[in-house]
Amino acid sequence: MMRIFPAGKISGTLHVPGDKSISHRVLILASLAKGESFFSGLSTGADVQSTMNVLCRLGTKIELDGENIVVTGKGRFAYREPKTVLDCGNSGTSARLLTGVIAGQKCFAVLSGDESLRSRPMKRVIAPLSEMGARIWGRKKNALLPLAILGTSLHGIEYHTPTASAQIKTAILLAGLLAEGETTVTEPAPSRDHTERLFHWLGFSFTKQGLTSKIEPSNIPAFSMAVPGDFSSAAYFIALGVLHKKSRLTLKSVNLNPTRTGFLQVLQRMGADIRIEITAEGPEPVGDVFVEPSALQNVELTAAEIPSLIDELPLLAVVGTQAHGEMRVTGAKELRVKESDRITGIVSQLKRMGAGIEELPDGFVVEGPVKLRGSALTSNQDHRIAMALTVAAYLAGGESKLFGEKWVTISFPEFYRLLSQISKE
Repeated sequence: MMRIFPAGKISGTLHVPGDKSISHRVLILASLAKGESFFSGLSTGADVQSTMNVLCRLGTKIELDGENIVVTGKGRFAYREPKTVLDCGNSGTSARLLTGVIAGQKCFAVLSGDESLRSRPMKRVIAPLSEMGARIWGRKKNALLPLAILGTSLHGIEYHTPTASAQIKTAILLAGLLAEGETTVTEPAPSRDHTERLFHWLGFSFTKQGLTSKIEPSNIPAFSMAVPGDFSSAAYFIALGVLHKKSRLTLKSVNLNPTRTGFLQVLQRMGADIRIEITAEGPEPVGDVFVEPSALQNVELTAAEIPSLIDELPLLAVVGTQAHGEMRVTGAKELRVKESDRITGIVSQLKRMGAGIEELPDGFVVEGPVKLRGSALTSNQDHRIAMALTVAAYLAGGESKLFGEKWVTISFPEFYRLLSQISKE
């Protein structure tokens, strides 16, 4: 349990840790390359550590060299059969992306995870991989972990994903790197495009037109990258800087990929005083974000906006409690099958703090502004809920007690240390 008191002032300059989504992807691609790849700024979260642990058990050599992580790959089909079950912890990204890669290897492996991950849907990945020839068996008619995967030769397919999901898309595209022929994936709406950017950057036989991506089997070169700061981690500080009446914040070297920054765009539409300076391009746009207090007006979100800010929706609910008018979020049913049911989780806890917020089947409605009150809160074992509620507690009147704050280590172990650096009495 953590006691949280409202801050008198918020100010400073921060560097948030490396982007979690990119960290997973570069580690997996480097494990399939031939030779040594070097990375700085990788995410320090437990989810990325899960990916590293699984890759090591599959025979990839991963070492620390000063400030760099060195990944030594042995080629596209060099994974070895692990002696034990591969534990993905709480990481859905690890489980889904690695299922796509292991399916095309020459080994047998079993993927599992913690109680939360074992309840999260996997059929959305298994179905297209099975069409490619993958041999995968899971609980509940191939719907849930643990998964037993018997690697085999895969063939390309044309697949239309039922929902916009970067994890589904990436699992198929990674399998396509190992398959015979061309693999085509078409989404109903845009999702995060980190995978596509990396494929272009590394020179794969890859094309993307509109919502359709095409990949042919490609050799993977060893490569190096400085991973930019994670936007989803920066979002908590951006929100706090906008909402706190006495604030001035700068966030340095943040990943500003437009498929990730829907939260930023919504805040600006609400009237937030946020300035951006792009400092680097390729494979991802990177820049500095300058934030000051702002008077906000609530807006309605459309279903098309949801994929670009799915991780920030619990935080957006907190923002909505401090803005004028009504915020309505729909088309976000995916929140119910994350690490927890994030709709019920954030709505129930903000109600405890006095917020005017109601749950919808696929989202929520919140009325503001309201002065939140300090309360006893629970994260429901979900890192995003824990951090969103911490922001709410910093704005509240009086002390709050947060149970389950340790879950922030899943994605952002440095969260509370960085928060203490900018909090003034």
